[in-house]
Amino acid sequence: MMSNTQYKKLPFAAVGIDALKTFKAFLLPLFLLVIANFSKFTLDVTSSDFWSSLAMIGFWGVILLFSVFFSIIRWWTFHYWFENGELRVKYGLFVKKKRYIPFERIQTLNYHESVLHRLFKLVKVEVETAGSSDGEAEVVLTALTREAANEIEKEMRKAKQQLTDVEQREVVLETPTPEVTAMYKMSTKDLLILASTSGGIGVLISGIVALLSQLSDIIPYEKIYGELATLAKYGVLMILLAVVVIFAIGWLASVILTYIKYYSFKVVVQEENLIITRGLLEKKRVTIPLKRVQAIKIVENPFRQLFGYSTVSVESAGSTSGEDSMVIFPLIKKRELEAPLQALFPHYEWQQQFIASPKRAQHFFYRIDFLWVLPLIGALSYFLWPWGALSIALIPLVILFGIWQHRTTAYAITNKQLVLRYRIVSRVTFYVEKHRIQSMTQRATYFKKRKEVQDVTIHVMSGATGATATVKALEEADAQRIATWYHHAKALDRL
Repeated sequence: MMSNTQYKKLPFAAVGIDALKTFKAFLLPLFLLVIANFSKFTLDVTSSDFWSSLAMIGFWGVILLFSVFFSIIRWWTFHYWFENGELRVKYGLFVKKKRYIPFERIQTLNYHESVLHRLFKLVKVEVETAGSSDGEAEVVLTALTREAANEIEKEMRKAKQQLTDVEQREVVLETPTPEVTAMYKMSTKDLLILASTSGGIGVLISGIVALLSQLSDIIPYEKIYGELATLAKYGVLMILLAVVVIFAIGWLASVILTYIKYYSFKVVVQEENLIITRGLLEKKRVTIPLKRVQAIKIVENPFRQLFGYSTVSVESAGSTSGEDSMVIFPLIKKRELEAPLQALFPHYEWQQQFIASPKRAQHFFYRIDFLWVLPLIGALSYFLWPWGALSIALIPLVILFGIWQHRTTAYAITNKQLVLRYRIVSRVTFYVEKHRIQSMTQRATYFKKRKEVQDVTIHVMSGATGATATVKALEEADAQRIATWYHHAKALDRL
């Protein structure tokens, strides 16, 4: 490979992008500071609060100036270049750092395009290697032109081409464009169904509650609680209506966010890699080497399961994308699922005969829930009498929910593969090959030992923390069968 020692710099627009990224990290505490002091904010020089208001504006300005200043320093000291078949970078003002990454060791190049990137026709490039860990890419190039990003990708392919063709000693001047096979593209109809049936409302409501908990100094919670307690005696229907409205707003927000996230979702296969592109405001291109896929997970939430839809994700070792479980098919009909999965992962067996949890283990799926249901029923009945007494209906609902979970729980095993099926709310079917399992745990409480049932948990590499799958209350003999199957594989590995 020809050596090119000419230093390359990022476009100057990287300063603005990096400064805004740094400034964004301070937005939440600054926002809370403004809200907490909003009633005192004034620009009236005669007011006693004028100087504190001016200090708050100055604080914002200092944070912004420091963000810009340090971004300029990072941009000025950051260089990258190609030399001796390596991507090399150096950076740092007082402490100089250099990093050399052989192109053939690069696993993936992930692209991200925020609104600012798209405004300047730039792209952020994350360079991943097999040694990438802790959820961090080996090198992050904050902003590059598309041509510069393509140049890095071209150099990587040339190096890998030389590595593959060991006997060829000539310099590879041109690398043919690799074949691209389209595997999945989400239609507008599927995108709307996905957004409408997403489970993001719980995350949104949790975020709102967390935010409100930080505003206790300016929100008169005691007064609001007193008014709600009075209202609860005479207006239970109004409270129910308010709850419905809140959930409707949360659902609508969840629909919008899901639509933005998965807009123009597409999956293609190129050179043994899955390449996923998606996003409306921020476009992302994530590359997943097929050889690094540790497990496949099929998830069906209750709404999608009712209409025969599912979501497919993969657990990828060493992923630095920020998501341990990478979605490859956000929404796909179950009857149409086997063909693309068979094409991507031909070594998996997709037709399975499942062995279910025994009937005598059914009560283990709902008994523990009474620890929180009974006090809740007592509190609702006391404070919202007589309407609160209706909460006793939670008891049969909890029992039915536990029975539903029990009927889902099962496993299937072959010579090289284990499949676990379980449910919290969504039904999850977890496919993993024997050699991908990092560890396996059997667990049984005193009461489960008496019923001769055990829980089984497996762990695989995925992202920075790994991924687990657990099936509860399997037949003791079945749990031992899985353990023997796994430990036998480990024994053969040591020979």
